[in-house]
Amino acid sequence: MGLPSDDPVIIRAPEKAGEPSVITISCPDKTGLGCDLCRVILFFGLSIVRGDVSTDGKWCFILFWVVEGRVRASETRWGLLEKRLLEACPLVSPASEIYDSYYRQQDIMEMEKKPQVFLLKFSCYDRMGLLHDVTRVLCELELTIRRVNVSTTPDGRVMDLFFITDTRELLHTKKRKDETCDQLKAVLGEFITSCDIEHTVEDITACLRASSTLPPSITEDMFSLELPEEPSKALLPASNRLSVTMDNSLSPAHTLIQIHCPDHKGLLYDIMRTLKDYNIQISYGRVYSYQGGECEVDLFVIQMDGKKIIDPNKQKALSGRLKMNLFLPLRVALVNRGPDLELFVANPVELSGKGRPLVLYDITLALKMLQIRIFLAEIGRHTIGDSEWEVYRILLNDDHYLSSSKNKIVDRVTKMLMGWD
Repeated sequence: MGLPSDDPVIIRAPEKAGEPSVITISCPDKTGLGCDLCRVILFFGLSIVRGDVSTDGKWCFILFWVVEGRVRASETRWGLLEKRLLEACPLVSPASEIYDSYYRQQDIMEMEKKPQVFLLKFSCYDRMGLLHDVTRVLCELELTIRRVNVSTTPDGRVMDLFFITDTRELLHTKKRKDETCDQLKAVLGEFITSCDIEHTVEDITACLRASSTLPPSITEDMFSLELPEEPSKALLPASNRLSVTMDNSLSPAHTLIQIHCPDHKGLLYDIMRTLKDYNIQISYGRVYSYQGGECEVDLFVIQMDGKKIIDPNKQKALSGRLKMNLFLPLRVALVNRGPDLELFVANPVELSGKGRPLVLYDITLALKMLQIRIFLAEIGRHTIGDSEWEVYRILLNDDHYLSSSKNKIVDRVTKMLMGWD
């Protein structure tokens, strides 16, 4: 295990072109830390090709080897990435260098602080890739899209309503509002006719709630937590090589979880968010992604009480959820809505309330590449069973008939979300 460092986060550039950058993190430990760090890395469009994690329960030492994805929202801002990773780490007492009760309480208060929600309203004339270009601008500005309503009038005018929060917590200032509108105007040019940002009275919970119900066929087919008996080859290449095993014989104090599966964008995040939701702590772990698209993960873990996972029912539940979250981390479906087609994309929300980053960016980029315009769009959260889901609903313009079949649309969106495109 590494020693505590004066610099909790260090990013080392590759020595040769094509090699990965190395992120070193040395900070106090907490349950779910790996999930929080992987979410930040995923937001910056980076892929983890190798990782090592070790902790004694109080202090952890993490190494991530990362490469830039072929498709990302913007050029990697390494200095900003370092800052965001540092913010995800628990605070340290400068005097004692221990993570004491005072700083635990500070972290809890920070987690419970709800972000301010702002409403971004702008109108413009429709054009190909409009929603994607807007999404890219907001991502670059570190503005998180919490809910969106996009509608197109018969004369080709678009009214966009984005409920957003600001990672930098500056959107209440005139300077930050002007910066946002100026960036949108620079990208949309003469197409944009108005832009305004105002603080909403809605709290974050009300903002995230979906305004419409889902069709029954969608809820039945799309949100199953059981693995299908006959996996679709289009959804997961080489799905028969997905395996999750647990072993209590190799360590006197830990359960070993071994995972072998095809790689995809955000794979380590999907593993970490599952363990975080089950309150499983990692004592030591390694992950390695091979060039052929396969990934191997070994994790020595304990429960919150410091014991192994002995209960067969707990083992079965955790193993089943890991398999499902690796097999279908996101759900994609295309259904008929009268004469039109509606695209549904859903991803599970962490118990902490945080969703997967860059989903709307990937969806809109895939549709832009297919030369399909968006007529209506909505993001909202739905509670189905005992799980909360973030659901993206995209009503496609009728020009999809000229460009792509239903299967091609689903395939392209799925590949973009999974990083296979």
